Amino acid sequence: MSTAESSSPALLLACLCAAWCPTCVSYQQAFQALAAQHPEAHLVWIDIEDHADALEDGDEDIPDIENFPTLLLLRDGQPVFHGTVLPHAQVAERLLQQAPSLRPLADAPVRALARAVAGLAEDQALRVG
Repeated sequence: MSTAESSSPALLLACLCAAWCPTCVSYQQAFQALAAQHPEAHLVWIDIEDHADALEDGDEDIPDIENFPTLLLLRDGQPVFHGTVLPHAQVAERLLQQAPSLRPLADAPVRALARAVAGLAEDQALRVG
């Protein structure tokens, strides 16, 4: 592993959306373009209805996704951002730029969501870009 690889955190940015949401549909193209600009990060598009079972893991207190788009940013597997954002690529771009300095979130439900999303992100079909 090179020095550059070892000093930069592994980033996963997930957009949690729904196919029926017109805002999500219009945001998807911008999110895909962002993936092309950030090869150091894995970007995934997760339809919360298609993957409801994984996002509603019985014993875990995973928060409901009620507003769109909702972004979840993981650095080295730890959530550092979770929230609904304006559907502009610049917002996600800024999150990726700030990722190294963001502190891990301690909220147990968000950490549970992060585990579920990390599992889903292993599916290459969900990868963007």
